[in-house]
Amino acid sequence: MSSSLKNLSNFTSSLPLIQGVKIGIVVAEWNEQVTFALRDGAIQTLKKAGITDEQILITYVPGSFELPLGAQFFLESNTVDAVICIGCVIQGETPHFTFICDAVAQGIMRLNLDYNRPVIFGVLTTLNLQQALDRSGGKHGNKGDEAAFTALKMLALQRQQET
Repeated sequence: MSSSLKNLSNFTSSLPLIQGVKIGIVVAEWNEQVTFALRDGAIQTLKKAGITDEQILITYVPGSFELPLGAQFFLESNTVDAVICIGCVIQGETPHFTFICDAVAQGIMRLNLDYNRPVIFGVLTTLNLQQALDRSGGKHGNKGDEAAFTALKMLALQRQQET
């Protein structure tokens, strides 16, 4: 997680190199200025780890609420080893923010456990657009980078446990 104390967008020396995997990325189209920058950060990090374009499968869903189902479609097709969910929910004037954030977090967590494959929470939950921009390539790095890094670390852990 990006913070003033730690920015995982600067981790190239510890980037796990995983061979022969396919990674799905599910991107919410809502707040696309932010989510597309997060997507690009994730792709860049995966490529630094030796993942090719052919190993990265991308699909789009309307908003963050739909991310868990989009990820489940990937998991049920057995075409990917991990899924990165990318979205952005910006707090408004109603409780909608709380319901969406909780539902998405719970849905992604459940997929991890139900499918025994990494499903990564790359969803920004910010108070305003500027905070989202700061975390999608701005002064706090790119949460997309961090989500890809997390996917690679979890795949490495999974492979270590299988041996």
